Amino acid sequence: MATIQLDKQTVEYAVYGGAVLGGGGGGWIEQGLEVGRLALEAGDPKLITVDELHDEDLLVTVALVGAPAAKDKYVKPMHYARALDIVSRLAGKPIQGLITNENGAEATVNGWFQSALTGIPVIDIPCNGRAHPTGMMGAMNLTELGDYVSHQGAVGGKGSRYMEIGVSGKLEKSASVVRNASIEAGGVVAVARNPVTVAYAKQNGSPGAIRQAINVGQALLSHKGESAIAAVVKELGGSMAVTGTVTGFRLETKGGFDVGILTINQKVELTFWNEYMTLEINGDRIASFPDLIMTLDAITGRPVISAAVEIGQQLAVIIVPKEKLILSTTMQNAKLLKPIEEIIGKPI
Repeated sequence: MATIQLDKQTVEYAVYGGAVLGGGGGGWIEQGLEVGRLALEAGDPKLITVDELHDEDLLVTVALVGAPAAKDKYVKPMHYARALDIVSRLAGKPIQGLITNENGAEATVNGWFQSALTGIPVIDIPCNGRAHPTGMMGAMNLTELGDYVSHQGAVGGKGSRYMEIGVSGKLEKSASVVRNASIEAGGVVAVARNPVTVAYAKQNGSPGAIRQAINVGQALLSHKGESAIAAVVKELGGSMAVTGTVTGFRLETKGGFDVGILTINQKVELTFWNEYMTLEINGDRIASFPDLIMTLDAITGRPVISAAVEIGQQLAVIIVPKEKLILSTTMQNAKLLKPIEEIIGKPI
């Protein structure tokens, strides 16, 4: 198998590069580093290309579902493994590969701990090459298959909030059950879901997106400050939109999501639904999801997710056109993008 060597350096590249491609969501850098390092301590996780598998082999998506800013969230590595065990029993067939739902500081290393424990390799074909808010956007257009039965396992929470569920049914209903479970568990759950064949993933997923995250992380961490930001922009073929001071920030955690608005220099507005959805300067739209909009610390160059923004921070905002990203077919599905407008109150 064409194995991509996973070591401590790769973990850092994947997490920091994933944070950039998270576009404001995709989890926290510190937790991504923790999970990645624990995976290396637990065993020998393997990351391989999709071409090393047979078309009929079965893949399962592993993910985190919930609101990154939730105060009572509690997910540990063993929760990931337990969720995988649940969905494996529901599927009733052997699983040959694990795939993450998206890129993000935590999301890019989804599956590495499970791979270390089980020996099942992680496949470099995420459901989406950037982070996105809803489970439907990370379901590789399974919503278009009327007879598809979604199997999902979700685990998370601490003490009386501990939640462990297995659900099978229509994709939308199963995803809704898991989203509600994340709320009951304190904000976030580890999830394994939606078994698909390699052939289907090839048609609808994002092959090579983890490698892209690793490359972005290497570009970022090989430089400092403004040079790091410039290196990321060059690697992704994007551009610098604005640099300035955060003059306004509002965040609400509702329905299992972080929703809000931040302003920079009183004239730049970014909306977010976990991930950044729009960027406007003086009322003019500069970028819209699924274009990548991302904030980085203007001094250190490190990524800053939407849930970590604070008034007074010095931030740089970069944008990357969707055409430059490795995206799933879901990012072309207008039905899946429509709910964004209801949440942020702006057209996409």
